[in-house]
Amino acid sequence: MQNNTTNQTFDVGQSAATPIISLIIPVYNEIDVLPLLFERVRKVMQQVNLPYEMVMVDDGSKDASSQYLIEQAQNDECVKALILSRNFGKEAALSAGLEHACGEAIIVLDADLQNPPELIPDMLQKWRDGADIVAMKRRSRQGESRAKQLGSYFYYRIMNRITGPMSIPEDTGDFRLMSRRSLDSLNRLPERNRYMKGLFAWVGYPTHVMEYDVADRAAGQTKWNYFNLFGLAFEGITSFSIAPLRAMVILGLITALLGGIFGFWIVFKTLAFGNDLDGYPSIIAMITFLGGVQLLSIGVLGEYVGKTYFEAKQRPLFIIQDVVQKIVKKSSNTSATPTKGTPVNVTTD
Repeated sequence: MQNNTTNQTFDVGQSAATPIISLIIPVYNEIDVLPLLFERVRKVMQQVNLPYEMVMVDDGSKDASSQYLIEQAQNDECVKALILSRNFGKEAALSAGLEHACGEAIIVLDADLQNPPELIPDMLQKWRDGADIVAMKRRSRQGESRAKQLGSYFYYRIMNRITGPMSIPEDTGDFRLMSRRSLDSLNRLPERNRYMKGLFAWVGYPTHVMEYDVADRAAGQTKWNYFNLFGLAFEGITSFSIAPLRAMVILGLITALLGGIFGFWIVFKTLAFGNDLDGYPSIIAMITFLGGVQLLSIGVLGEYVGKTYFEAKQRPLFIIQDVVQKIVKKSSNTSATPTKGTPVNVTTD
């Protein structure tokens, strides 16, 4: 799904040991929080004491984020910087990072530190116990408005009602751990219209749900407004369900039924009581209502046609401008991969 990749690899020996843990972090205009992000992640990974990599994906940042990531990658063999050629959106940036992850356990987290890196050891323990996916469920959402919290609450429950057998863990975001085999299955999915929360759930595999408290943004400003969130929600619904099309069919049937009843009433009234030329406002209201239903139906149908149009183009999901990574001589002391237990069913803390 990618194209035109330019490698800037700083070679000081043979390739480093294959990491056991891959951290995927999309970045867009996050220069204010990046120093603190690296500090906290490195502190946690020192405690974990396993080979790891930080796959930092710059999604066309307009501030100094990309240059900062390049500097980190040049000086730290654990950092791999993917610089996209422009802003492709978070879903595409996340897909780029997942395609370049080399670890056995892959952890996705946001750059704004609302996903606390300090939870990584607990996530790894669930992975060792046999869970292929560790989904992180929001227990509290600091700094979010009541409207946003309610919107998220109802959205996940509506999604799970209309997507059939596939179930998205409620109140979860992109913050999660994936095993290598679940990531390999995810990377085989070819679609361009990607709603990652749905794709994470679609691949299945034994899943454990952990609850956590969402922290306040450490620095900078959020890049998501209500319009963006609504667009992402609609993208998710239309990517995994044809329920909106069926809803338009039902609405059309109801409208036709009401129109037939109204027409029958007009005929009956005229025959029984004569025609007094009343009803002009009701006719205008009916025309307006029917026009709105038709435009809404065409719009929903157009959304699905548009998805087919973009899929047919077969354009790459993203284009990587540069890959920056420092390569070091392989160490003679390698750490053993943690033993995984027997797969488990979906469980919740």
